[in-house]
Amino acid sequence: GATVVQSICQARASVMVYDDASKKWVPIKPGQQGFSRINIYHNTTNNTFRVVGVKLQDQQVVINYSIVKGLKYNQATPTFHQWRDARQVYGLNFASKEEATTFSNAMLFALNVLSSPDGGGGNQGSQH
Repeated sequence: GATVVQSICQARASVMVYDDASKKWVPIKPGQQGFSRINIYHNTTNNTFRVVGVKLQDQQVVINYSIVKGLKYNQATPTFHQWRDARQVYGLNFASKEEATTFSNAMLFALNVLSSPDGGGGNQGSQH
């Protein structure tokens, strides 16, 4: 059947990464300060989730991140949330507390679905 991809939340945030050298948060794309529209998309066909951020100014994609099972999502402050992978640490600086809450709820929902026994790919491997 057709692949169904739904947005499960939308929030405005500036997307940052942690720069080890300077010990500072910097924009994920150099010179790309300012807010992006961040969506979490749920692919209901294979039960995967992505964080996609598009600059409000020029519609450039600044982040397209596949959420993996067991991701540690850290709500550092009411408006600044972060997570890390093997390569880097990502930060989202939200426009408001409400938007941060909306986003974190969707993120935690995604992580919950991914970690449930029947989540993360549905019935792969059971077709003979």
